[in-house]
Amino acid sequence: MNILITGGAGYVGAICAEELVHAGHKILVLDDLSTGHRKGVPRGAVFVYGDVGDASHLRRILRRHRIGAVMHFAGATLVEKSMTEPRYYFENNVQKGLTLLETLLDVGVMDLVFSSSAAVYGEPVSTPITEDHPTKPINAYGESKLMFEKILDWYHRAYGINYIALRYFNAAGASANLGEDHRPETHILPRVLDAVMNSKVSFSIYGDDYPTRDGTCVRDYVHVADIAQAHILALRRVQEIGHGIYNIGHGKGCSIREVIRTVEKVTGKPVHANIAPRRAGDPATLVASPKKIMRELGWRPRHSDLVTIVKSAWQWRQRHPNGYSEVRRRSE
Repeated sequence: MNILITGGAGYVGAICAEELVHAGHKILVLDDLSTGHRKGVPRGAVFVYGDVGDASHLRRILRRHRIGAVMHFAGATLVEKSMTEPRYYFENNVQKGLTLLETLLDVGVMDLVFSSSAAVYGEPVSTPITEDHPTKPINAYGESKLMFEKILDWYHRAYGINYIALRYFNAAGASANLGEDHRPETHILPRVLDAVMNSKVSFSIYGDDYPTRDGTCVRDYVHVADIAQAHILALRRVQEIGHGIYNIGHGKGCSIREVIRTVEKVTGKPVHANIAPRRAGDPATLVASPKKIMRELGWRPRHSDLVTIVKSAWQWRQRHPNGYSEVRRRSE
């Protein structure tokens, strides 16, 4: 199948593209490189520069490459920024998503896998979080993801779009060739590894007074390769299922301090940490129940124990201490 991956030069999208190439699919990556990296697009995938909100460009791509299905990763993702610039999130995650759907209908592409987020749940009223947990986002990022999920459901009912939305929790880790390189970096693991690689860098823990076992936020970390496999399984079943929402999580939560201790154990180096004020929009605990996706799609978190996650990220970081700026590759 010819598959379009929007945002496929970003962290999760690129590793999903890599897995699909390995599985024998023809992959087209569409990305405006506002946050992604051209050098992060895997070998074997065709890269096209562009904005998912550009309908005419998107229409040409879909027709020229005879796209059969879409994986939609493109969008704005920084939780903290979404609290101060919500219009940017609604434009990128909702308005441009609508443009994508209208263009898919125009061309006749009816199958879509959507990269959603656990941020749609907000503060949990119970854990682990199941798919029928109340959705009350506490930041504009989560609200924008939930809005698009609702739009997808209406487009399925009215126009027959098949979709699966995957609400994944905290993506982490790396493949052998691709890793995490955000500018600026906000995710915990690369920030902790920064502190390991540079003794002058201190890792900031945003709040140590949460109602958790050690006062720091608890999160469900999922290896990015497991997230990629969930997207592939969803793609295989989207026509049969028609519409569905699934959590992707390990089902076990780790606190910020536990992540730090694991990094110290894996690397053999100390992490210098300081306590900073809480960030707006951060829930205390987010832990998934992955039972539905395990039962219905046969997914398993094969690489998502914390030690494996940290080892993979550390190995990639040692090879690329400055991220993709050090990767030298012939352009496809």
